[in-house]
Amino acid sequence: MSSDLSEIEKHDDSHPELNAHTDALLPDPGMHEHHWRPTDVDPKAEKRAERQVSAFFGLSAICSVLFVVAYFAIEPGYDGDVWLGFGASNLALGASLGFALLFLGIGVIQWARKLVVDIEHSEDRHPAASSPATREAALTELKAALHESGMARRPFIRNAMIGSAALLGLPAIVMLRDLGETNAQITEAQPYPGAGLEHTVWDAGVRVVRDVVGTPIRPGDLEIGDLVNAEPATIFDGSLHGAPLQIAKSKAATILLRMDPNDIDNDVTRNWSVNGIVAYSKICTHVGCPISLNERTTHHLLCPCHQSTFDLADHGKVIFGPAGRHLPQLPLGVDADGFLVALSDYPEPVGVSYWERNTYDIDEIFDDWSKDHAADAEQYGYKEGGQ
Repeated sequence: MSSDLSEIEKHDDSHPELNAHTDALLPDPGMHEHHWRPTDVDPKAEKRAERQVSAFFGLSAICSVLFVVAYFAIEPGYDGDVWLGFGASNLALGASLGFALLFLGIGVIQWARKLVVDIEHSEDRHPAASSPATREAALTELKAALHESGMARRPFIRNAMIGSAALLGLPAIVMLRDLGETNAQITEAQPYPGAGLEHTVWDAGVRVVRDVVGTPIRPGDLEIGDLVNAEPATIFDGSLHGAPLQIAKSKAATILLRMDPNDIDNDVTRNWSVNGIVAYSKICTHVGCPISLNERTTHHLLCPCHQSTFDLADHGKVIFGPAGRHLPQLPLGVDADGFLVALSDYPEPVGVSYWERNTYDIDEIFDDWSKDHAADAEQYGYKEGGQ
């Protein structure tokens, strides 16, 4: 025991005093011995690595071309070609594009690991803010790094990489074709009623019916303050099916509100109403949310998404929120059987704005509508000043 104590007493456990204010608290460990890569010392290995990198870039370019070929040659869709139980089109497009990116990435990594100049640097820590001289030195080092990367000395690799990267743009350009026809093309072709962004299936004489059930509505069915979700009768007559039906229903969604006729503040709103019943698009003009939160006493309609608020007594104008324009109003009339009908399609496009859309003042919209539809609308009881 005494011998153990003597050993402890002999042990010197003192530590050198550390000064926290010095720049170097620990001795500099120095740089490890640098190990040269085979490509640094063997010209044959360097040439072999150059061929490998170029091959990867070449494979990337081939896969990009295969993507374009597969896009046009293989039939997509439910009735398309099948490979191993999978859709051949998706499988070929995904594999070719994936391998194009993979080979390009492998080529860049191999270039950096085997051919870019391999020099180790160390530097002392310095303040975060660089001096002008340091910034100038950084720019000089960047230029040196560009030289050391071998871009100038290895034009074959450089051109192979540029070519493979450029060909990667081909799949992106080809896939733009899947965006479909433009709005102008669809509007002109009219593959189904109401096709395009400018029109809906509403038309002169089309009855206003309740959503979901499809029953027509008479003015006497609504009390002051009632708000009803409505659709055109065309949605329920069986003339539309599948995607055209869903598109037509979403664009034609309408809300009916009955108010005291004396509460209507705008002449256009009054002209397109029936006994205080007004009809507006249900689609918010901000980002297209469906709206139906009604303040009964003020006739304000609130969008639940971003709180845009529209005044239904005054041509649906925006009184609060981010929406950039008023709600489109549907002109209303009454047919021979006493049911509410539309006098025309919406006089302006419904929903959010798009590139080709122009925004007009409500009086301009009414003047244009009157020239084209006022005479025909008289058969449904239309008269300027309200019905």
